[in-house]
Amino acid sequence: MTAYRYVKAVPTHQNSPKKIDSDIQTEPQEYINRKHRSLWSFVFIISGVAILSWVLWPIVSFVLLSAPQFSGTLVSPIQDGSSGVLSPLVSAATSEVPGVTGEVTDYTNPNIWFPAAPQKKIVSSVTAYTLSIPKLGIKDAYVIISGDDLNRSLIHYGGTGLPGQYGTAVIFGHSVLPQFYNPANYKSIFSTLPTLKTGDEIFIRYDGVEYRYIVYEMIVTEANDLTPLAQRFDDSYVTLITCVPPGTYWKRLNVRARLEKI
Repeated sequence: MTAYRYVKAVPTHQNSPKKIDSDIQTEPQEYINRKHRSLWSFVFIISGVAILSWVLWPIVSFVLLSAPQFSGTLVSPIQDGSSGVLSPLVSAATSEVPGVTGEVTDYTNPNIWFPAAPQKKIVSSVTAYTLSIPKLGIKDAYVIISGDDLNRSLIHYGGTGLPGQYGTAVIFGHSVLPQFYNPANYKSIFSTLPTLKTGDEIFIRYDGVEYRYIVYEMIVTEANDLTPLAQRFDDSYVTLITCVPPGTYWKRLNVRARLEKI
């Protein structure tokens, strides 16, 4: 007697029309999904390159196009035979600056920019004044004498000359990438300072009197160079200082202007 019986199985749908139709529908969908993933990857890559270029271009363009227009090194502002004299405020040619070697430093505080020549607190009835640069759209920017927060105002470095008087008024301002420039925001107010040219005007209203200064020199110095604080007393000068290239703390741009006689 037979113990087992073999029955031919029902044909699988491996080769059935229904399976074939399913494969036809599935394969294009997978192809479309892969195509979408590739497209999004391409979009993200292009977007990343565009953002990186957008951030780096101001730095690269400054190094390649703008920097060569400025003198390479700031030398003593007093030429042989000049009637000016240097102030003892500048006691050394260089000093170590926190942050240049990689340390985290708060550059909104001008007191750490030149630790070897700290600014002095001045006792005066005038503790602030205003500065305007028409070409940059800066109007009546607040300048605090011996201030300590570049987020709130421009800072007149304490111990340097006062506007309208013999000597050099040294004014610090914050800068960021030019794309974020806002002349009314002290965090970005000096971002376009490198676009100034010889002959441009700077107006300062100090103690009720307006003074007109004309730019005559623009120089880039190292971050630890103290010569921007040098004083000369043969006329009234102003030096505007900010960090360059834009968005970095690598070097210092010095825009120097002389009082225009009326």
